[in-house]
Amino acid sequence: MDKKTIQGLVLMAIVIFGYTWYSRPSEAQLKALRERDSIAALQQAEAEKAEAARFPNSTEVPEASASVTPAPRDSASLLFAASQGTEQLITLENDLVSVTINTHGGVIEEAVLKNYNDQQKEPVRLLTKKDAQMILSLATKQENIVTRDLYFQVVNRPNPTPSRNGGETSGLSGTVKASGDESLPSQGNSEEPVTAPEGSVTVPEGSPEGSSLLLRLPLASGSLDIEYTLRPDAYMVDMIVRANGISDLFTPSMKTLDIQWNDRARQLEKGFDFENRYACIRYHEADGGTDYLSETSDSEEDIEEPLDWVAFKNQFFSAVLISQQQFNNAHLKSQVYKKGQGYLKNYEASLQTAFDPTGAQPTQLQMYLGPNDFHTLKAHNGLSLNTSKDLELEDLVYLGWPIVRWINRWFIIYLFDWLKGFGLHMGLVLLLLTLIVKALVYPATKKSYLASARMRVLKPKIDQLNAKYPKQEDAMKKQQEMMQLYSQYGVSPMGGCLPMLIQAPIWIALFNFVPNAIELRGQSFLWADDLSAYDDVIRWNKDLWLIGDHLSIFCVLFCVMQVANTWISMKQQQNAVMSPEQEQSMKMMKWMMYLMPLMFFFMFNTYSSGLNYYYFLSGFTSILIMWFLRKTTDDKKLLAQLEAYKAKNANNPKKQSGMAARLEALQKMAEEQQRQQKNK
Repeated sequence: MDKKTIQGLVLMAIVIFGYTWYSRPSEAQLKALRERDSIAALQQAEAEKAEAARFPNSTEVPEASASVTPAPRDSASLLFAASQGTEQLITLENDLVSVTINTHGGVIEEAVLKNYNDQQKEPVRLLTKKDAQMILSLATKQENIVTRDLYFQVVNRPNPTPSRNGGETSGLSGTVKASGDESLPSQGNSEEPVTAPEGSVTVPEGSPEGSSLLLRLPLASGSLDIEYTLRPDAYMVDMIVRANGISDLFTPSMKTLDIQWNDRARQLEKGFDFENRYACIRYHEADGGTDYLSETSDSEEDIEEPLDWVAFKNQFFSAVLISQQQFNNAHLKSQVYKKGQGYLKNYEASLQTAFDPTGAQPTQLQMYLGPNDFHTLKAHNGLSLNTSKDLELEDLVYLGWPIVRWINRWFIIYLFDWLKGFGLHMGLVLLLLTLIVKALVYPATKKSYLASARMRVLKPKIDQLNAKYPKQEDAMKKQQEMMQLYSQYGVSPMGGCLPMLIQAPIWIALFNFVPNAIELRGQSFLWADDLSAYDDVIRWNKDLWLIGDHLSIFCVLFCVMQVANTWISMKQQQNAVMSPEQEQSMKMMKWMMYLMPLMFFFMFNTYSSGLNYYYFLSGFTSILIMWFLRKTTDDKKLLAQLEAYKAKNANNPKKQSGMAARLEALQKMAEEQQRQQKNK
């Protein structure tokens, strides 16, 4: 390194050091900066502390509607014009639902279901500005387009559609009612922005295709358009996103639209714990099948498979976001609120779907905003923009495991609908449903009872075998002769098990069906004011451990019936054929059976009164059936039938099979081992 180079480097260092020293902030500026940072840190800590108190297992869960003030944009910014504007609310509605769209952000802000009420007797607000938020994002060459910070302009529908009287009408057909006395007339086929008064305006349904609204976000020489169409007599809203002359703003590789969707699920039913069991994020995979995040704890998942839809689900209502081009790279998150805060869970979904910057292929989204009614959801599958795709929205109604779901899907639902069609009260519908189900399984119940009755009448003969082989080492021989005795009389020890197994899936099917039947919601019966929630005529102001703040009378009746059924079963077991070892085991089983109703009480005290009412009816009818079978069964005639069977087959003994054959083989093996030991 020569002398001139060294001198140059030294001069450069002096210049840099001098400029840094000259441009440094003063002591007053440094003090003000430190104070500002301290205040900001304190405010952030307080905010985090408040959010942590709201969530039991999370330290940071932002409110869905939390506003973020964007930085002022330069006048040369691509989004400068779109960042200036006034918020305007526009409502699309039909006879079922009212949907409010905010021009600030250009997305659905509120959804109100007209035919369903909450606990305050007000229409159910499925989405609200306070709790729900959807943000659409696109990455351009210059800066990101984030709809949350931008103002859309109201534009009429570009393509006319047939009106009810056979003419043509634009998307904003008829008169648009403002919040005051002003009105917004139809603008024909012009695509100029509509000048509307500030506040909320309503677009009435003006065509058989539904009421529509076109929003436009100005971008350079083009725009980003979002067209909403609320289908008539449906809970489905079409949401079409299209680029209009802005392809030069994007890189060739940019083909995706990012969606951030958040919502705080409000508690809409009386029982927090019961409703929370059925509230979750569900999603449908493009290749078929529905899955969900945990209902009982905080859950977060990255979904690798493409999805057709993502649903933010309450017990009886759902907001479903559907993509006809599928969602990719989905990240879903659900966090549980504490009881007493008015909310069930905080839902978050980060999604990507296809976007065509040229505008040749629009991004086709839809939203279902309605009840979790099986038939309603299934009917809305036909409103999909992709007619070749079955959305399987009815999977939002959980009907149980595969076999149980099949029973509910093809039997219980149709039987329930048939009974409901007579216009009967829901309490009577559940009563008739119970009686019909009991009648259908009666042959299996009778077969099970007769199997145990045959064992009962053979008890004296089994007692003789017990006396013949009192020693423990003769247990195998005693068991073998016992099986031979059963074979001679045509009795199977397991004969009563299969019929009971046939009935079990129906019992479980109704356990899944009743809590999900929206028809029971708000229906009163006897002392219960809502069959979809617990009955709480007896209540107090403090939560007690395991019980809560109420006593469900239907739950108590159900548990009493369980005790009665257990007592009857134990009485039958006293006369049943059992070995001494089995009798000892039965004593322990007896206490366990009596403890089961107590466990059921703590479990079902918060369950729906409709479910407890059904189980009470089921238990009561079971007692009546057992009483009837016992009265109509003559033990002497039954024993005579068994003796006749033995005499008839005395010369043609059946070859032993199953358990008897295995016991005989084990006996021979044991005898062979004993002979070998004696010969040694």
